[in-house]
Amino acid sequence: MAKKQFRLSRQMLFTYLLLAGFIFLFAPQNLTKKLQFAFARIFCRPLSIGRNISLSARAQQVFADVVSRREYNKLQNHLANVTKELLEKNQKLEELSGLRSRLQALEGAKLLLADVITASINGSRCELIINRGEDDELAEGQFVLGENSIIGTITDVTPRTAKTKLITDPTSKMAVYIRKSKTVIQGNGRSSAKVKLLSIEHKVKTGDYVYAARKSGLLDTPIVVGTVAQCKRDDENPMLWDIIVKPVCDIKKINEVAVIIMNPQH
Repeated sequence: MAKKQFRLSRQMLFTYLLLAGFIFLFAPQNLTKKLQFAFARIFCRPLSIGRNISLSARAQQVFADVVSRREYNKLQNHLANVTKELLEKNQKLEELSGLRSRLQALEGAKLLLADVITASINGSRCELIINRGEDDELAEGQFVLGENSIIGTITDVTPRTAKTKLITDPTSKMAVYIRKSKTVIQGNGRSSAKVKLLSIEHKVKTGDYVYAARKSGLLDTPIVVGTVAQCKRDDENPMLWDIIVKPVCDIKKINEVAVIIMNPQH
């Protein structure tokens, strides 16, 4: 004979649970405490496993978010760097094109743009350190342009840097033309240069342009250097001119120069 199936209605279940609740409510505290500890001992293992799984999943998600964010930031930074580099190269190309169009006589030469790293303008040293060197075909004696004018020459060269001695340096001497007169200027360390030993027979006046003379293998056409800022008879020798030449560009504000490379290798 089949056993009778026992069915528990919802009302009965509610009643049992309610009675169990009242029992726990009015039971002695030491008994309920024992039941709590027993419950904790029985279910602590499954609960800890579940908590560890939850924490592990959350940690993995956080790690994945951090890694993906880092990768995204790296890609964004790389894109920013490439964009900036491209803009600078386009700008340098435009500057070179404009410079070459203004200095058409340098058609057979290579103009290499360079940034100024450090500058010493006044005093016993007037020089620039630029970020180009032997690796870029730079060599001693090459002429350096600033704002379409000669501002100095390359003196010391390393593989990646070079020193430009400015025309205002006290140890700098450069052959120049004033009108049709060939002479030499020497820096005075005070943002200008002096003309050495030019007879008053040569017609020179304030405002005349001064041009760097041609130099074989380094410069095949005269390029402006400065203007005559002062022209008077020399106090010690009245038969000679006392001439001060000022650069035609503000060397103190120059951040970029161009080096003239004659007969480039490539």
